[in-house]
Amino acid sequence: MYYTIGQVADLTGLSIHTLRYYEKEGIMPAVTRNESGIRMYSSKDIEALEFIGCLRATGMSISDIKHFVQGSTSIDQRLVMLQKQKDNVTAQIDRLLSFQAMIDRKIDIYSSMRLAEEKTS
Repeated sequence: MYYTIGQVADLTGLSIHTLRYYEKEGIMPAVTRNESGIRMYSSKDIEALEFIGCLRATGMSISDIKHFVQGSTSIDQRLVMLQKQKDNVTAQIDRLLSFQAMIDRKIDIYSSMRLAEEKTS
């Protein structure tokens, strides 16, 4: 089954502009086109775009993604890049969990203040 660029945008959450940019920059290998020149994405293309979106959403730079997907890296280099990205994601999660704990403490403080107000009124 093949998908148009609009369908892929809907499925992946990437804009049509981003999809064209990824192709132009070589981040997404050349997409098949039909006889009218319309891009036709395969399920494999969508899977690749979802992975690229994952890398991008977790902070990997466009240049690093380009380097990763263009196949100019060895398996060992790719493993190092992915481990570094995983470490970055872990650090992001840890930071967000500390923010969540801070917010929870404030919720507890304000809940206690409201309860004290209710008792005095």
